[in-house]
Amino acid sequence: MTNNAERTSVLITGGNKGLGLEAGRRLGALGWTIFLGSRDADRGRAAAAGLADGGAQVVMVPLDVTSDESVAGAVRLVREHTDRLDVLINNAGAPGEIVTPADATAADLHPVYDTNVYGPVRVTHAFLPLLRAAEHPRVVMVSSGGGSFAVVTDPGQPMSKLHELAYSSSKAALNMITVRYAQALPEIKFNVATPGEISTRRFAATDMNHHTGELTVTEGTDSIVRLATLDADGPSGVFVDRLGPVSW
Repeated sequence: MTNNAERTSVLITGGNKGLGLEAGRRLGALGWTIFLGSRDADRGRAAAAGLADGGAQVVMVPLDVTSDESVAGAVRLVREHTDRLDVLINNAGAPGEIVTPADATAADLHPVYDTNVYGPVRVTHAFLPLLRAAEHPRVVMVSSGGGSFAVVTDPGQPMSKLHELAYSSSKAALNMITVRYAQALPEIKFNVATPGEISTRRFAATDMNHHTGELTVTEGTDSIVRLATLDADGPSGVFVDRLGPVSW
């Protein structure tokens, strides 16, 4: 095992593209060690090579958040490089298919929940020992304005008109899970970031929305990076976008 106590370390799930990759680039530029989680190993290696070419210290971690075996393997690999993990960014997410509530079945919801809800629980639980070994560990859950009851019940918000069950309910569940972690584990900062801007109704352009968002992927990571870089006096159990607090 090699351990560089001078470097802050972060594991990013779904790190081979989009928000995860950009967060890795930005944190790598700060001198952090980036553990870049990727379900697709080839894409992960290509993404890691790109970050390394830009000067980042990066380790590609094969990681499928829906697999207990894959998550356990990720822990073993990270332990080969460090005895602590300063930051965990649970970024991997699945949009699912847009199925109207009248037609939606449990089978439609299951794969979305497996990635968006059970995935962060799997990864967080598995990495808790390494997080607890850090001086002031942080966990960032990447959620969505669609997980906010205030947003979904606001007729002026586009999400209020998107009649689906899987994605929005999974992100609402993730938000609650984060709050409960924050309450139960005060030694670790658990917070929620959305890559959009709730008040302006703008969202980041990513593969998930076919790059239709008005915000750049860099702007979309502002809230993620802010929460990842909190100091020891920073908040826990909050929900933010790049402009500030978001209503639950």
